[in-house]
Amino acid sequence: MTDTHAVCLHARRALLGGVLAAALVCPAHAAMSAEELAKLAQNPVGNLVSVPLQNNTNFNTGPLSGTQNILNIQPVIPIEISKDWNLITRTIMPLLWQPEFVPGQGSTFGLGDIQLSAFLSPSSPGPGGLIWGAGTVLQMPTNTDDVLGNKNWGLGPTAVVLKLEKGNPWVYGALFNNIWSLSSSKQGGRYNNFLMQPFLNYNFPGGLYLTTSPIVTANWEAESSQRWTVPLGGGIGKIFHLGKLPVNTQIGAYYNVVHPDDGANWQLRLQVQFLFPK
Repeated sequence: MTDTHAVCLHARRALLGGVLAAALVCPAHAAMSAEELAKLAQNPVGNLVSVPLQNNTNFNTGPLSGTQNILNIQPVIPIEISKDWNLITRTIMPLLWQPEFVPGQGSTFGLGDIQLSAFLSPSSPGPGGLIWGAGTVLQMPTNTDDVLGNKNWGLGPTAVVLKLEKGNPWVYGALFNNIWSLSSSKQGGRYNNFLMQPFLNYNFPGGLYLTTSPIVTANWEAESSQRWTVPLGGGIGKIFHLGKLPVNTQIGAYYNVVHPDDGANWQLRLQVQFLFPK
C-alpha cells in the first residue's frame, strides 16, 4: 500500500469514527415523527445538521468496462443569519476507487475534488410549501492522483427549489449547478460541467418512502455525442434509530439511458444519513 493510500484510508476511518461518536452523544428531537424526519431529510436546504455517507458503484466504466466506486461524505450544516434567512453549507468529499483504463495501469484509490456549496434560503416555506435556495458552488483541486480529478479551481452558481407541505406525502423538486474552471493551465485543463438532480419522494407513515433522484450531468467541453449522462431509476428509504439518533437509510439503482462511450451504464446507490435535528 502506498503512502497516499494509507493516508486516505486513515482519513476515511477517522471521519466515520467521528460520525459514529457523534451519533452516540447527540440526542434527536423526540417530538418529530419518523415521517416528519424523512421529509426533513429530503429537503436539501432544510434547517438540519446531517452527515450523509453516499456510496455509488458504477458498473462497466472506462474502455475496459471496470467497476468504479465513489463514497461521497457530505456534511450539511445550516447557519442562521437572521430570523428570516439561513445559509446552508453542503460539502461533498469524494473517496474514489478508479478502475484501470489501460491494461497494466492498475486501479487507483484516493480523494477526489471537494465541492463546497452555500445556499441562501428563507427560514420559512413560502405559499403552498414552496422552498428555495440559491448560492455558489466551489470546486477545490484536492485530488490525490491525476486520474481522480482536475488541478484547476472551479466556481459557479447553484440553486434548489422544492415543494414540501405538512400533511402531504409528496416531496419533489430539483437541484442545479454549473461549474466553470477558473484557469486551464494546470493538470486536466479547462472544464465546464452542468448538474441537475430532480427528486421525487412519496412518504408512508413510519418513515418508509419511495424515491427517485437521478443525477443528470453534461460536460459542455465534450463533443455533443459524448456530453450527457441521463439516468433513470429509483429506490426505497427508511428512517431507523441508532439509540436516540435518527438515521436515514436508502438503496436505489439507476440505468444510464444516455452516457458517453466510456461512461458507466448502471449505478447502485447506497446511503446512510445521520440526522441531528434541533
